[in-house]
Amino acid sequence: MKRWRSSNRTPQPLAGSLGERQPAQWHQRMNDIIVSLDGISKRYGVIEAVRNVSLQVRRGEFVSLLGPSGCGKSTMLRMIAGFEHPDHGCITIDGADVSGVMPNKRPVNMVFQNYALFPHLTVADNIAFGLRRKRIARDEIAKQVERFLALVGLEGLGGRYTTQLSGGQQQRVALARALVNQPKVLLLDEPLGALDLKLRKRMQMELKQLQREIGISFIYVTHDQDEALALSDRIAVMDHGLVLQYGPGREIYDSPKTEFVAKFLGEANVLRGTIRQAGETAIVEVAGTCLMVPNVNSMPLRSGDRALIVVRPEHLVFHASEQQVQNRLTCCITDKIFQGNSFLVYLRLSDDSTIMVRGVDRRVFDNLEMREPIEIGWHVNMAQLVSA
Repeated sequence: MKRWRSSNRTPQPLAGSLGERQPAQWHQRMNDIIVSLDGISKRYGVIEAVRNVSLQVRRGEFVSLLGPSGCGKSTMLRMIAGFEHPDHGCITIDGADVSGVMPNKRPVNMVFQNYALFPHLTVADNIAFGLRRKRIARDEIAKQVERFLALVGLEGLGGRYTTQLSGGQQQRVALARALVNQPKVLLLDEPLGALDLKLRKRMQMELKQLQREIGISFIYVTHDQDEALALSDRIAVMDHGLVLQYGPGREIYDSPKTEFVAKFLGEANVLRGTIRQAGETAIVEVAGTCLMVPNVNSMPLRSGDRALIVVRPEHLVFHASEQQVQNRLTCCITDKIFQGNSFLVYLRLSDDSTIMVRGVDRRVFDNLEMREPIEIGWHVNMAQLVSA
């Protein structure tokens, strides 16, 4: 098991961590279910915070609950932790029903957005707090504290107070305090939200590395789509208390099932049209042009129905008549934005709808003329029909 910082000392793997397993055993472990939510619902008065949610988290997996504020993701996390209780449904952790089990008796620990560190205690005492409550022997506590200080790259800082640390260091203390009790699942409620962008990006990578090293399941709440994609093995996209889609980030990005999921996870063009011919590849009329669009979500289609097409900005090309693409639209450029390593161009269709194109070739960007008609296009497999 590697440390966050280089060291000449040989690190000791956590008891029961993936560092002790061979690859075949690791894959078998990943197929085991550590957390299962079955029909979970939670209501606050007239507000349905969580609505009949069922999902499973595998052992050793990093799962993110992604969605806008108020979608129910933090409520789900608090129900797993035991701070809230579902009105309906069942939660099992490591095969045991935890209904009625107090938070301190569940095999989970939680890291909050504000870290909830004790300012009157040193870093070492913060980390040791849970072990002392368990009446662990003093010499064993000291050994474990040093071990986890090294694990999160804070060697030599055990004697400082948390108020003397940077935001990133405080986050590491919170992680060490949660992990020192060796929970089976770590719950994280937007723990990087208070950090500046540059530090946040660095801590994302360090957090993912730490999760891989210790091998326990992380359930992570965030509203940041880039963060969810960077960290997660699987993502649950939520809105209004519902899990709209659950799966690997790339799968959801490439094959969103709804307009909301497409727009929330990355940039997306959503074109509105009319079905002219149903089938596995439907013919859809948009702005007076017929397009071929795969029906990968197996939606029931009839000629004359309204249709929503999702196509990502990076999948569109300019000068479509010169490209090997099946779908083409004539547009007018309304704006173009240079963004360093890429550019974004906004165009208007004949029905006054807007479409975005993202590219990286500066020569193409420099040669685009504002207000001039231009043909854009995409390969038939780079778009799909979704539900509203």
